[in-house]
Amino acid sequence: MKKYSIEKPETEWKEQLSEEQFRVLREKGTEAPHTGKYNMHFEDGEYFCAGCGEKLFDSEAKFESGCGWPSFDKAIEGKVEYVQDKTFGMIRTEILCASCGGHLGHVFDDGPTETGQRYCVNSASINFNK
Repeated sequence: MKKYSIEKPETEWKEQLSEEQFRVLREKGTEAPHTGKYNMHFEDGEYFCAGCGEKLFDSEAKFESGCGWPSFDKAIEGKVEYVQDKTFGMIRTEILCASCGGHLGHVFDDGPTETGQRYCVNSASINFNK
């Protein structure tokens, strides 16, 4: 099992996070499409892990993908961990916060920008600061 720089007992995560944040970040849940508060959010600023506060994405990397979840074309280097995910009969790349291991979503190679990436992120897994 991988060790992260920020580790807490599940009971402490439950106290710190909302029920939805805990379900997404700690239990690898997914919020319903088009329901997250950052899906259609395009203010200038920075996006942080809702679990540990680590900066993950800048607003200039955010774009409207139409997929129903916040989408970014790149992450801050070294802040996201990539893990092969074979659940639900698919092979995908799961993205985790590299500091606390919180589940953020998945990354796909179908992005429309020069990076070719679409980081599909659950709003419950991130916070935003202007």
